[in-house]
Amino acid sequence: MLIGKSKIKYVVLGAAIALSAAACATTPIPNEKIAVAKSSVQAAEQAGAPELAPVEMAAARDKLARAEKAAADRDAQPATDLAEQANADAQLAEATAQEKRSHKAAMELDASLQALRRESSRNTESNQ
Repeated sequence: MLIGKSKIKYVVLGAAIALSAAACATTPIPNEKIAVAKSSVQAAEQAGAPELAPVEMAAARDKLARAEKAAADRDAQPATDLAEQANADAQLAEATAQEKRSHKAAMELDASLQALRRESSRNTESNQ
């Protein structure tokens, strides 16, 4: 009876190890997610994020590099997580850059309108 329980423990342990190995082997390297993150980083760069959102851009680049390293090391879960985070950081960097450009344009438009109002006011006063 004791031999039977011992064999069962080894069988259960072996099955657990086999399932763990199978689970690790079936987790694919997230090449598509890394490609999406790279594309987002490039879009953010083209939107001016390195100058207008440097902190967010640095975070995106760092996480993308770490995702690529994890993928090269065949470490699928960290690669997936980091690629998703890099994508989100790059999108935030792009949105921040766009918001800052829009704010600057609005401020310039406001300044132009104020200058036109002053000019119009001066012209109105000089004609009276």
